[in-house]
Amino acid sequence: MPLLAALLDPADRAAFLTTPEGTWSRHELLGWAAAIAADLEGAPIVAVHAVPGAPTIAAVTAALLAGVPIVPVPPDAGQLERAHVLRDSGAVLMLSDDPSAAADSGLPIVPITRVQRSGTIPAEPAGTQPALVLYTSGTTGAPKGVVVSRAAIVADIDALATAWLWTPDDTLVHGLPLYHVHGLVLGVLGPLRLGARLAHTGRPTPQAYAQQAGTMYFGVPTVWSRIAARPAEARRLAAARLLVSGSAPLPAPVFHDLRELTGQAPVERYGMTETLITISARADGERRPGQVGLPLDGISTRIVDESGSLLPADGTTIGHLQLKGPTLFDGYLRGGVAGRPVTEAVQPPPLVDGWYPTGDVATIGPDGWHRLVGRASTDLIKTGGYRVGAGEVEDVLLSHPAVREAAVIGLPDDDLGERITAFVVGDPVPPDDLIAFVAERLAAHKRPRAVHHLQELPRNSMGKVQKNRLRDVH
Repeated sequence: MPLLAALLDPADRAAFLTTPEGTWSRHELLGWAAAIAADLEGAPIVAVHAVPGAPTIAAVTAALLAGVPIVPVPPDAGQLERAHVLRDSGAVLMLSDDPSAAADSGLPIVPITRVQRSGTIPAEPAGTQPALVLYTSGTTGAPKGVVVSRAAIVADIDALATAWLWTPDDTLVHGLPLYHVHGLVLGVLGPLRLGARLAHTGRPTPQAYAQQAGTMYFGVPTVWSRIAARPAEARRLAAARLLVSGSAPLPAPVFHDLRELTGQAPVERYGMTETLITISARADGERRPGQVGLPLDGISTRIVDESGSLLPADGTTIGHLQLKGPTLFDGYLRGGVAGRPVTEAVQPPPLVDGWYPTGDVATIGPDGWHRLVGRASTDLIKTGGYRVGAGEVEDVLLSHPAVREAAVIGLPDDDLGERITAFVVGDPVPPDDLIAFVAERLAAHKRPRAVHHLQELPRNSMGKVQKNRLRDVH
């Protein structure tokens, strides 16, 4: 079945896509995207100025119809970041309604919003063809282009449909950015394949979510935290059957608040740009705070130590998470394809005996449930001969009534190797009181050695705390 299976039913004229700009049926969106696709014929790779809203959705759909890999460019990207993405990807044009969107690159601009429509629908490309080139956040250097095939997207959406009981009867509501896996692959391509209706709110505010009558809502922890802080808006979501949280760990207090206010616990899931979504709680199953669930159909996981030796799935041993399955990316784009097909410029994934090393650390329980500790580089703290997961300490700090946000890192220490250091947002509390609070609830070696109060934690556009920036704050 094609990636855009639900869209390719031209007889369907019911409302499908709703955004602040208006409402479109599948028939109308297909005609709009087909007209744009005609302008992309023969292009090796194109970019889209991924502002939130219907034009970006139409542009991405057009590129997929045309069989042309597309690079979403964040609208808030700085000049250097935008220039790097456009240069590195080798995009030959930019889809945008803003004539200045690619002014620094000299790329031709193809307008998205247009009056003309087309009834000529290109043939579906092979599933092995690249669909998206998504640029990573670049926390360890310049952002890298992750090449994702049509087949990987289809496998992921179908596995999530099984896990979440996602059907054409659903209405998905979200306001997430349209240049990441969560907002774009799940939040746009999911409905285009499965037939569910989509309401994109432009911005993911509590008021915007409450105004839409959805059966499924997608959000990142920052979104859910703000919704939980607005009880009236949160209760408006009680009629939904699924609240999905991802892209960063959902704090346990927010999990419990949402369950109390909406009558259901949120579903958490795990994924990354290179693997798409691979682990999730089930719509018809248990949901546990601080845990992301079970591998999706077709996905295998394991944890290993630094030498690559297999570690036990006992629920307590922390190890490096590896996985394999049909949702893995094709590889990283070698910079500057310069008009060549993307398939000729892909560096294969760095697999270890067929397994992809995610760079994350986790525990796996005897029942298969996964708890993500975080990134190996920042969230696995080696202190005094012990291995401590930052997330465990953060969860305890968040259970203190005065703490609204918490981030824990390891800082260099001559005696301990690394000392556990906490950064909190909330009401003023003496640091020693918070240290004692943790020491009473966890092993003594897991307590923070220092606590710093901040006005806010540094976060990226998806709500992930940028812990590397905290190293300069203490």
